[in-house]
Amino acid sequence: MMNLLDQANIFRFHDGLIKEFGVASNAALGWNKQAGQEARFKILSGIGMLNSHSVLDAGCGHADLYAYLVKLYPQLKYYGVEQIPGILQIAVERYIHLPEVNLFEGDFTLEGLPEVDYTLACGSLNYRNSDDLFVLKTIEKLFNNSRIGFGFNLLRTIEPADGFLVAYDPSYITAFCRKLTGKVSLIENYYGEDYSVFMYH
Repeated sequence: MMNLLDQANIFRFHDGLIKEFGVASNAALGWNKQAGQEARFKILSGIGMLNSHSVLDAGCGHADLYAYLVKLYPQLKYYGVEQIPGILQIAVERYIHLPEVNLFEGDFTLEGLPEVDYTLACGSLNYRNSDDLFVLKTIEKLFNNSRIGFGFNLLRTIEPADGFLVAYDPSYITAFCRKLTGKVSLIENYYGEDYSVFMYH
């Protein structure tokens, strides 16, 4: 679903951030503020009781979501996929020694993914793509890859509107999600222009 030009744009975007801030920084992942990352993690962690369940983190970055989730759900099994090798290497150095952590390099829009109970996508669906239906196709793929549920966040608005990151009207996104399942929850008003959607089978 993501062509080579789209991939190159993502690599270029993060390469610039890595050169400016260092590969191990949250800024290399595109997070402006630590508080924003934590606010999003807090919402996504509420998708269900994750103990004794498997979770795929689509676009895992440094696997910071694992570090957040394991404090709440110490018995969860974590899978993280990240397409930028330098960023993934930080996650590997921090967590690969843990038996419940599985990390692999790849584009989650193209790769065959491990089937899991839950999939979470935190900030990884916001990139501009040459395919106008990219976000919808990716939502459908990740939902179908999840036995129980899929949670993700997007932006309602963003400035500049023609930049590398894209905003989506929540009503547009949730209307599509309801074509896939009747069990859809929209969570808003927790951090800036961010909103989250939970989908369940």
